Amino acid sequence: MDTKGKAMNRLFAFAAGCIFSIAAFGATQASTRDFTLEQTLAYPFPLELKAAAHGDRIAWVINRTGVRNVWIAQAPKFEPHQVTRFTGDDGQEITQLTFSPDGMHLVFVRGGDHDANWPVKDPPDAASDPLEPKIMLWAVDQQAGTSRELVEGDAPAISSTGELAYIKDDQVWTASLAASSQDKPRRLFFDRGKDGSLHWSPDGKRLAFVSNRDDHAFIGVFTDKDAPIQYLAPSTGMDASPRWSPDGARIAYTRQPGKGGVPQPILTLTPQPWSIWIADAQTGHGKAIWQGPDTLVGSYPQTQGEANLHWAGDGSRLVFLANLDGWPHLYSIQSSPHPPSAPSPASGGRENPTPLLLTPGAFMVESVVMAPDGRSVIYSANTGSTKDDGERRHLFRVAVDRAQPKPLTSGANIQTSPAAAGAAIAYIDAGAKRPPLVNVMDANGGDQRSLQPELIAKDYPSAQFVVPQAVSFKAADGTLVHGQLFQHETSHNQPGVIFVHGGPPRQMLLGWHYMDYYSNGYAVNQYLAAHGFTVLSVNYRLGIGYGFAFQNPEHWGPTGASEYQDVVAGAKFLQQVQGVDAARIGIWGGSYGGYLTALALARNSDIFKAGVDLHGIHDWSRIMDEMATFNPLTRYEQGDYKDAMKVAWDSSPDADMAKWKSPVLLIQGDDDRNVHFFQMTDVVPRLRKHGVPFEEMVLPDEIHGFLRHAAWRKADAATVDFLQRKLGAANHGGE
Repeated sequence: MDTKGKAMNRLFAFAAGCIFSIAAFGATQASTRDFTLEQTLAYPFPLELKAAAHGDRIAWVINRTGVRNVWIAQAPKFEPHQVTRFTGDDGQEITQLTFSPDGMHLVFVRGGDHDANWPVKDPPDAASDPLEPKIMLWAVDQQAGTSRELVEGDAPAISSTGELAYIKDDQVWTASLAASSQDKPRRLFFDRGKDGSLHWSPDGKRLAFVSNRDDHAFIGVFTDKDAPIQYLAPSTGMDASPRWSPDGARIAYTRQPGKGGVPQPILTLTPQPWSIWIADAQTGHGKAIWQGPDTLVGSYPQTQGEANLHWAGDGSRLVFLANLDGWPHLYSIQSSPHPPSAPSPASGGRENPTPLLLTPGAFMVESVVMAPDGRSVIYSANTGSTKDDGERRHLFRVAVDRAQPKPLTSGANIQTSPAAAGAAIAYIDAGAKRPPLVNVMDANGGDQRSLQPELIAKDYPSAQFVVPQAVSFKAADGTLVHGQLFQHETSHNQPGVIFVHGGPPRQMLLGWHYMDYYSNGYAVNQYLAAHGFTVLSVNYRLGIGYGFAFQNPEHWGPTGASEYQDVVAGAKFLQQVQGVDAARIGIWGGSYGGYLTALALARNSDIFKAGVDLHGIHDWSRIMDEMATFNPLTRYEQGDYKDAMKVAWDSSPDADMAKWKSPVLLIQGDDDRNVHFFQMTDVVPRLRKHGVPFEEMVLPDEIHGFLRHAAWRKADAATVDFLQRKLGAANHGGE
């Protein structure tokens, strides 16, 4: 999940008294910051950047004001070519760009909600189309620069022989990629589980997959219709992330305990153990080659890509990500060149070699890809030679067998999402003022260039944006908290706004974000800063980028809301910033940021005078069962469930409704699959009962991360307008 006072009449009187002087100040600034919110939101956003495993081609999606299209480019010139011609802001996302290993075939998925925490089978219909949408696979003709709808399905995987496998109704299907084929799509095989994570063998003759059986999961291997499915060292565990060795003889995968056993505590953090296994792809015999320590830092990683399991090119090593030293880092471990010859006990034996730490230092590793030769790994990390790189991302390369990372990029920009394409590396580059673009460089970091600078309109107001400053402050319990301050030069007191991101495992940066949801937040913060506000984006605990302990605090969210201290500390810091009127502090955020916004207004209307709550949580107790690994109501052993329910309620905005005085704007799509819509329908009558001033905006058929640009534009405009009206900021040449 995307998914962790003064009386109001005095506030309004104070705000009204300030409007004239603020407006006068704004008039002197209009010539330098005269642009609209609609202009601010009209930036192109690249995503889904992918490269062929053994080719020299890349593909990506450009979202321009809700119109999504696929582009491709080929080495060495990497000239972009558009291969789809969609024209509407229809809310149909494009995801899972999938090349065949040689790059000759490209398939993508159109439709669905692939960011939902609890996905459902019915695809969203954000545009309220009378025709029910479906999740469809599309095939690209790279030579002709065209694409065609192929078949209903999801999660494609293309073999080295050009065979397409995909998921439909939780089963594995196949369809021909040839435009002239008369063959009908068919189910490739039957499996009793819910199938996913499809991976073809290097020779394209066998398919590994995850068979999820609810409380346990197997790794299966399908060969053909005449051979039984081979399940690898089946157990009560939850197996995931199958990876073929380069020779196709072995499969590496991760294993976590299955669901069951004594109820785990809800109110305290407990280790989530895991191990790495290798199995013979023919016999299914397997053994654990590494077992994570039974400690909190030894828990299964939750960073992007989770375990990020990869084979070295010669099959002698496995690379993976773990938090063993308190930071998400890359490690490698030697693997036997021979498949296990006999079954091993579930423990995997006593051997547990110490893995080699490849990326030492106080920083996090993210966006991990293997170089084409398999001898090194390319990744992004929040470290580098420039001041404040902890609030950025740069790209690095490290060999699989020695701890000698080499920087590929540096400076004040942000580089993420690497894709290794032959002798080149494609990536996404963004600045503090310039929105993200797809870039390429050579394998050593040289010859860096943007592929589509012309996509940014000439009148885009980048030059009028501010470069945010890295700041830090301490919470009441002594925790050091980081943030970014957006403030144009001003000699007049202006309202301040706290921005709280969602997730909560996210980090806002000193520039445009690599996720579309947070790029929208960054754009709105830039607009607010240019139109009468000072904005502080708070990277509260639970977020990534500052180590395992910061990301995994005690008493978080429904177990005590300890992160709220960071929000209050941010507000108190903002009140002391020169040029900020301490009596006019607002707050806004979405998802988990919506929860913290509501909590701030409920607990501290004396500090937070207005807020905008986008799809936030208002009652933790209503979703406790969804957060637990078991349903305690169906078993005799309750654990600490009863106590946890009380703490969850006390950690909710609803619990402090009697103290909530400040006005709030509530915004949510009613097809939200991450934070269910009942969180909004529940809080509205409570606000009304307690006489809290509120406004609401419901977006029919929209999901959590709005799929249509029109929905973002409407929500963002309402956010800006509400903060301007309630905090008394002048509109400096804006809407």
